[in-house]
Amino acid sequence: MTEPELDAVFLSLASTSRRQMLDIVRLMPGCTVGYVADHFEMSRIGVLKHLNTLEDAGLIISNKQGRERSLYLNAVPLQLIHERWSDDYSEFWANRLTRLKYAIEKMEEQHG
Repeated sequence: MTEPELDAVFLSLASTSRRQMLDIVRLMPGCTVGYVADHFEMSRIGVLKHLNTLEDAGLIISNKQGRERSLYLNAVPLQLIHERWSDDYSEFWANRLTRLKYAIEKMEEQHG
């Protein structure tokens, strides 16, 4: 994932409304823009702008059939972000825990 793509995902997730929209789409795959808009007090155009931001970030995939747009969550960008940091942090903490384990075992041998 490139830095601009990463920025787009984080900027998309910075909005409470957009996170709520992602939750709605996640819970109701294939829902329409109108269905999502029914959950908000903002205009349909406002909802559409938020959904476009999510789509531009790759977090939502839409399928247009006639006048209807079916919306689906694309969790791949979220998974890539998770893997990017969790792998690094997991390695860091695994290394620390291994050192701690060896230190405790050494102390037990010395005081055994």
